[in-house]
This record gives sequence, structure tokens and C-alpha cells, in this order.
Amino acid sequence: MPDHTLQSVLLLAEGSTLAHVGRPLLVARLLHNHGIRVTLARPPAYSWTTRDEPFTVVDLHTQPPAEFARRLDAGQPLYDLDTLEAYVTADRALLSGLRPDVVVGDFRLSLSVSARLEGIPYATLCDAYWSPEAPLKPALPVFPWTRFAPIQLAQAVFQRVAPLAFRVHARPMERLRRRHGLGSLGHDLRLCYTDADLRLFANPRALFPKVHEHAGAAFIGPLAWSPAGEGELTALKQDGHPLVYVTMGSSGSPAVLAALLPVLERFDCDIVLTTAGKPLPMGLDTGRARIFDYLPGDRVCAQASLVICNGGSPTTNQALSHGVPVLGIARNMDQFLNMRAIEDFGAGLLMRADRVSPVLAATTLRALLTHPGFTQRARDLRDTEQGITAGAADSLIGHLTSLTGATG
Repeated sequence: MPDHTLQSVLLLAEGSTLAHVGRPLLVARLLHNHGIRVTLARPPAYSWTTRDEPFTVVDLHTQPPAEFARRLDAGQPLYDLDTLEAYVTADRALLSGLRPDVVVGDFRLSLSVSARLEGIPYATLCDAYWSPEAPLKPALPVFPWTRFAPIQLAQAVFQRVAPLAFRVHARPMERLRRRHGLGSLGHDLRLCYTDADLRLFANPRALFPKVHEHAGAAFIGPLAWSPAGEGELTALKQDGHPLVYVTMGSSGSPAVLAALLPVLERFDCDIVLTTAGKPLPMGLDTGRARIFDYLPGDRVCAQASLVICNGGSPTTNQALSHGVPVLGIARNMDQFLNMRAIEDFGAGLLMRADRVSPVLAATTLRALLTHPGFTQRARDLRDTEQGITAGAADSLIGHLTSLTGATG
């Protein structure tokens, strides 16, 4: 029997992006391996990620990823009130039927309401850059009009209007809470995204020195799920050249590859590109790049000298866990906030997806491939996080157990 009193955990994986399924899946495996009864609820579209898992997996209705992406690109609230209300109904059916000791969600915002109504302790897997424990400096996302605007001016204007925009984005959650008799979150978007009895930050602690831990907020170290690979990947590096791993993920834009890849192919490196099943831009010449739909990213990162991605935390966590610097080509707020922290630490560089050009790409790639400081800082981060990762299971179980009021 396990030496703790936490017996059962329900995990709810939101379907907006693959990352919000992958992180709960990693946690479910970890808890199951330590003798805890686990149920993972995930969207049917991601059933391939849970094939042959030894714990219970059930379907969960979520907003289609295409609708989430449309709202994100348009600058609209990510969920409307009707969607959140339907989520609450689905959540409560699972919670009342299973009665777990703790429920863990990953961007399942409705649990802020449904878990409280069912009286079940609730922990959220989230990113530290949305933490209310530190001030937030908004970053201007990529919108259809930003590629034509002077960026410095647009950023200055955005800083002024962002507080109002955040209140608009918080409105559906505020209305949901009011409808169910719960108090306001102050129209604070950070709280709307992370409200829980316990926030679990799935990031390297060293990237966010201003985020202070307390009884309701803790770092558990980087979580970076990747699909299982078929066969060996020992032949990715050829003739001793550095390997550059390019992956735009499920939420990245393949369009930036038209400006990036031709420049990258002029450098003395091997290139591996994964498309997440998306078509490449028409007319793109990729004579030197080896192209795959999917690869096990952690195993590719273990061989890479540079990772190029959309700047989101799932892929950057993989890269930095192997001491590999990152070029993040960001589009949405999450990606900008994550890459800003990595750039400040010195382990990578940030580019706007609406400002990628051959000249800028050449300058940025040359810096990352030739200046050893970026690799050294990425390795510093890897070495800092090794102890946290090694103790992740005990730490996570301890945090979740504390929610039940029991001692482990």
C-alpha cells in the first residue's frame, strides 16, 4: 500500500490544444505508478494519446480546438457562457459519480465552479506566467492587423487597453460564478485562468523568480509530454553536424516556415521538421529538411543543438529539460509570456510570427547557433531542474494530499 492517504484522483484534460491533454496524462501516469486510483477524462478526439493506458479513461466533452483557435486569433474570450455552463454540467456528473479525493484540471476553467459546488478539493495545472502571485506585463499577440502596424506603437497602445480587454475576457467566468452563487474574482483574468484550491505550476522555477510559492501555489517542475516513437532515432544527426529540430506544434502557424526554412538550410546543420499533420506552405523548398508528421519530441531534443517552435511551454520544457536553447516564434499571449521569461534567462530568443523575415531569421539563427552563451544558460536551467524533476512524484502527491486535510 502507498505510504499516503490520497486514494483517488480525477483529472480533466481540456481539448483546446494537445498540451492540455498531455500534461494531465503525465500526471495520471505518475499517480497511477504510485498506487493511486486514477481516472482521466479527455476529449474523444485525443483517444490516441491514451491507448493502452493502465488506468481508467473516459470521454469528456470540450470545445473543438478549431473554435478555440478561432477565438484566440480573433481576440475574443476563449469560452462563452453557454460553453462554460455545459462544462459545469459535465464536470458535476463526473464528480458526483466518482467522488474522488481530489480533482485536477488543466485549463478546465469550469472547475472553479463545479468543484466548489460538489465540495471536492481542486488543483489546476497551469503556467506560472498567469500566476496572480506576480505582476503581469501584457504582450501584444499576433492579430491580422499587427503585421501592418508599427510594433512599438501598437505595443504601447495595447498596454493601455489590455486591462479593459482582460476584463472583457473575464466576463464569461464572472457571469458563470454569479449564476451559481459564487463570489467575484475581481475580473482578474489571471484568477479566471488559474483559480483553484491549489495552483501547480508546470514550469522551471528558475524562469519565474518573481512568482512566490505558498500553501495554494507551488512549482512541480516542467511537464512535457510527447507521443511514443516507433523504432530508433539514432540516425537523426549526420556527419557530426548540429541538429536543429523545427516543430510548430498543434497551435503554430506553418506559414512562418516559408521565410525560416530557406535561411536555416544555408547553415551547416541537419534539420528535422515535424508538421503535426498540417500541410506545408505551397512552393516551399525543403530539400535538406527531413519531414515527419509527429516524432517523440523529448527524444529528438536529446540530440538537438537548437529547437525552433511556437514558443509554447510544452516544447520549450522539452528543449530546456535537455539543455537545448530555443527560438520561439510566438503568436498568442501564452507563447509571448513564456518566451519572454526564457529570453530574460538567456536560454533562447523570441521572434514575432508576424515579423519573420529572411534577414531577421538569419541574424537570430546565427546568434543561437554560434554564441555558446545560449546553450550554457539552457544547460544551467536543466541542471537546476534535475533535483525538482527527480522528486516530482513525492512532491506532487504531497501537494495533492494536503488538499484532503490528511497527512501522508
